[in-house]
Amino acid sequence: MTDLVLYTNPQSRGRIARWMLEEVGRPYRTEPLQFGTTMKAPSYLAINPMGKVPAIRHGDVVVTEAAAICAYLADAFPEARLAPPVDSPLRGPYYRWLFFAAGPLEAALVNKALNFAVPPGRERMVGYGTYADTLNALEQAVANGPYLLGDQFTAADVYVGSAVGWGMMFGTLEKRPAFEAYFARLSQRPAAIRANEIDNNLAAEMAKAG
Repeated sequence: MTDLVLYTNPQSRGRIARWMLEEVGRPYRTEPLQFGTTMKAPSYLAINPMGKVPAIRHGDVVVTEAAAICAYLADAFPEARLAPPVDSPLRGPYYRWLFFAAGPLEAALVNKALNFAVPPGRERMVGYGTYADTLNALEQAVANGPYLLGDQFTAADVYVGSAVGWGMMFGTLEKRPAFEAYFARLSQRPAAIRANEIDNNLAAEMAKAG
């Protein structure tokens, strides 16, 4: 048994946490949960009162929210080199893009999916301003590559890359050449390939079990 547990559903943002765990390379146990049933059961609500996935438990520590999970795991397992050192000048850009994706980008893509348009003149009320401004900022971040921090792959790439991949898949993110090239690089990482295989198999098993 391991003291690192992933609570997830393969049809969810739990795939982000899975990818991050595979990048970390430490043993972990998976607790699959079904929407509306085991995800809302008292035993899981004690882990995450929101009744949502993903969540991880590391010993006595519980972390929810995919971006927080990525940041936590990078710091908990520094040997994986998934975050710049605290005293590195790259720490600022690392935080910047990780939380840019968790804040403005997430909101812009969700509103796009819901066909919600910010009323003209009210852009200052939303964290991302405009959809176009958000995508232009993201394009600048990934265009110089290969990763957000240049040659160093980090947890920020796991989170941002997941948003880019899902956004293009579901049509909420324009398929700009810079986005496609960035995601193509990330998709070839061994940990990303392993994570997808694990979750695809888990999805098939859960569908068969009903």
